[in-house]
Amino acid sequence: MDEFMRAALAEAEIGKKESGIPIGSVLVRGGRIISRGRNRRLQENDPMKHAEIDCLMRAGRIGSYRETTLYSTLMPCYLCAGAVVQFRIPKVIVGEARTFAGAEAFMRAHGVDVVTLDAIECIILMEQFIKEQPRLWNEDIGE
Repeated sequence: MDEFMRAALAEAEIGKKESGIPIGSVLVRGGRIISRGRNRRLQENDPMKHAEIDCLMRAGRIGSYRETTLYSTLMPCYLCAGAVVQFRIPKVIVGEARTFAGAEAFMRAHGVDVVTLDAIECIILMEQFIKEQPRLWNEDIGE
């Protein structure tokens, strides 16, 4: 696991400590993190505050996203994948997609390079959360 996925995982861990949904994200350009985010749906009572959306919002207006890479501890859902496609983020690196398949095919169909690391730390974090909080997880994914 590289430093950027570790940073995304650290955001997920902060979210967990805040009694939120443990998903984290970072946006990288030129080999450095330019923004960090985490799922804040519960903390801010906002159904749109998924980790990737939070990360992009915190980046602010950066001009073009075409030289960026988005890291996420979990495969992005269609909401977040839509933002990736809309802003033409060329690459998404994902910690895991075992617990949630997300919108990988959608992103690939729109030319996004999607790399899944299958990181055990990300898998364990989500499996534990889903087991402990199935109602909150189902709410997060629209079930």
